[in-house]
Amino acid sequence: MIQETATDKRRRLELEILYRISQAMGHQHDVTALLNEVLDIMENEMGLSRGTLTLRRPNTDIFVTEASRGRSPEDIKRSQYKLGEGIIGRVAKTGKPELIHDVSKDTRYLYKNDVRKEGHTAFLCVPIIHQGQVIGTFSIDRPPASQSELERDQEFLILLGNMLAEGVARIREQIEERQGLMDENRRLREQLGNSYHPGNIIGNCSSMRTVYEQIAQVANSPATVLIRGESGTGKELVVGAIHYSSSRKNNPLIMVNCAALPENLIESELFGHEKGAFTGALQQRKGRFQQANGGTLFLDEIGDISPAVQVRLLRVLQEKSFEPVGSDNSINVNVRVIAATSKNLEEEIKEHRFREDLYYRLNVFPIHLPPLRDRKSDIILLADHFITKYNKEYGKNIKRISTAAINMMMAYHWPGNVRELENCIERAVLTGSDNVIHGYMLPPSLQTDTETNTAILPTEGASLKQLVESYERELIIDALKRHRGNGAAAARELEATQRIMNYRIQKLGINPRKYK
Repeated sequence: MIQETATDKRRRLELEILYRISQAMGHQHDVTALLNEVLDIMENEMGLSRGTLTLRRPNTDIFVTEASRGRSPEDIKRSQYKLGEGIIGRVAKTGKPELIHDVSKDTRYLYKNDVRKEGHTAFLCVPIIHQGQVIGTFSIDRPPASQSELERDQEFLILLGNMLAEGVARIREQIEERQGLMDENRRLREQLGNSYHPGNIIGNCSSMRTVYEQIAQVANSPATVLIRGESGTGKELVVGAIHYSSSRKNNPLIMVNCAALPENLIESELFGHEKGAFTGALQQRKGRFQQANGGTLFLDEIGDISPAVQVRLLRVLQEKSFEPVGSDNSINVNVRVIAATSKNLEEEIKEHRFREDLYYRLNVFPIHLPPLRDRKSDIILLADHFITKYNKEYGKNIKRISTAAINMMMAYHWPGNVRELENCIERAVLTGSDNVIHGYMLPPSLQTDTETNTAILPTEGASLKQLVESYERELIIDALKRHRGNGAAAARELEATQRIMNYRIQKLGINPRKYK
């Protein structure tokens, strides 16, 4: 049997320490915890009685103790080093290891009074270098030994320092990345919160002020909200305002359009399913209720869900629990439900298409959004808001809306509500060649003479003559408005004679007295 030499024994011990430290680097996600585990390993395997690991504070030249063994708490508190200060500071500055045979005889060694009591002590310190920069130091005390032994220990410490450099840098990068993601998430939440704040829902009419009051009343309660209103009135904005004004604002807001989901998939979408629950269910999936746990779930077009799903939804609202499709295990959730519909649910109940008990569960706090035709005073406010929005998006400089275009917008009944108005303004901004939205730039559905209630442009298109007359009419009306119906002043502005102006006013059916 071959007897193990001292050198072989030392190599085996070093390999064991390297292996255990590599394992620690694999599972530790905290720098201080990693460095303390390294010192624990060396204490247990090598009998280390005193050692110190320092790290550079980010964006500074200060090195502070992150982990240590064999030092008093008072010593640790005061042990931070500037570049060049003491032996540790010197190693941090030069990036070169230091080996001292006896610290009691070296004037560069700081805080050595407690060491002198133990007699002669050797001191080894190596840099921890990552990408050419010293990010820390690793130092140990050990009993005096020969030069060769101390140099061998120093080589081993250098190897450990190189390993730790990668581990520390990796953990710091992960922390920075995680912090960056958290900061970005916080910024986006604040941005979303601001964009959904009631102050950013455009409208000052009395019916909208009532909506704002209702949002403030219900936001911080757990009450289920039912938002009623025609399609395009901005129900999702009210949902966002409620959520981001509530205590749930830092938790998920999940939106589901029930009308857009096939009937055979809506249960799986809302409640999730187990693997193999039905054909195509290749893996387990969380439903929207689970995704929204702790936050808010918005069920848009709730009147379109099937009777079977209505039963399951009623149970969730009553018991706050449900079973995923294909599972017998109940899942408890804490979700605030907000529903919306453009349908007449009372009529749906009469026709037996909507459950009455579910209706009463949903209708705890109803909010009614008025159609745009009933809030005429908000049309120009909304139009100006959309002009600003799409000016930025398309790099345009639209500054105003012509009188004729305003008259068309005010006379129109807006069946598509705010969404239709936004689409009209986007189209006008996109196609505009000057800084004014003219009537002829609006869609054919708005091309109606507000005085005669006859179409200016046919729905199938317009001839050159019709387009020219439409544009001429707008120019004359704008000039009359600026000059309070004074035809002579309008003629001078447009560089025309008063006779021609009177002729065009009569031919185009314009009434100057309207603009006085």
